[in-house]
Amino acid sequence: MKKTYLIIAISIVLVEGCYTAPPYPPSSHVSVGVGYPGVNIGINFSTYPDLVQIPGYPVYYGPRVDSNYFFYDGLYWVFLGDDWYASSWYNGPWDRVDYYDVPAYVLRVPVRYYRQPPSYFRGWRADAPPRWGDHWGRDWEQRRSGWDRWDRGSAPVPAPLPTYQRNYSGDRYPRAVEQQHTIRSEYYRYQPREPVTQQYFKPRVQQEQQDQRQQDQRQQDQRQQDQRQQDQRQQGQRQQDQRQQDQRQQDQRQQDQRQQDQRQQGQRQLDQRQKERQQAQQRQQQQKQQQNLEQKRAQPEAQGQDQKRKATQQEPNGKKRATQEELDRKKKEEDARDRYRQ
Repeated sequence: MKKTYLIIAISIVLVEGCYTAPPYPPSSHVSVGVGYPGVNIGINFSTYPDLVQIPGYPVYYGPRVDSNYFFYDGLYWVFLGDDWYASSWYNGPWDRVDYYDVPAYVLRVPVRYYRQPPSYFRGWRADAPPRWGDHWGRDWEQRRSGWDRWDRGSAPVPAPLPTYQRNYSGDRYPRAVEQQHTIRSEYYRYQPREPVTQQYFKPRVQQEQQDQRQQDQRQQDQRQQDQRQQDQRQQGQRQQDQRQQDQRQQDQRQQDQRQQDQRQQGQRQLDQRQKERQQAQQRQQQQKQQQNLEQKRAQPEAQGQDQKRKATQQEPNGKKRATQEELDRKKKEEDARDRYRQ
């Protein structure tokens, strides 16, 4: 009885070990962590990882990678934290893929090729795919019906590995998706056959282009806004300069007006002084004329007075002459009377 229990225990250990023990020792040149979808999930390889095709499957896995790392139909696939992530480059950036959209051949990878299997894988067959229907529920099982049934003889040829990416590591690794797409379109001619894989590139590129256009638009809007602000500042400066110039012109006009008023006032004062001088000259001339007129008027009187003075001075002589004449006249009259009598 004890021997039976011992055999059962050994069998359980062997079964667990057949899918948990990696065929190769994990490599130390990769770090695994938890990040955010679309940016970084912590897959950071220093060099391009070694990938090996899973026998009978068109899928590659990383035997020396300490993560659930696969390559299928032109994309790298990582199962981390109960989520699937995909990228066209070995170091991402990664996009989360809904478990309804994960390709069937990725879901069919046997348990033994998961380098970091989650705890709920325990007890599942190592040579069979994970029991996704048991884990994700009946709705997923119904929508993905038949995912675990396939003809191994009709498996597609695996997509070629994008080994050109070996030349891009460290600082040379392209982080921009548009740059990754440009390099990939130059060196990798494989056309994916899975609808989800086909749609992965197109929306991703379109989204990147749309994001770039939006970013360019934002930058253009920002430049336009900066230009408008600069134009407003320049306009404000021009308006301020114009106001200052107008103020200076107004001050100059006022100063010119004051100077003109002063000149006019000075001219009026000068004219007033000239007018006063003219009036004074006219008064002086009138006075002179009046004086001359008075002098002319006074000259006859003066002459009469002179004559009177002369007459007064000559009056004794005149009287004498008059008396003599009168005497002579009287004598003549007497003589005339005497002759008449005779």
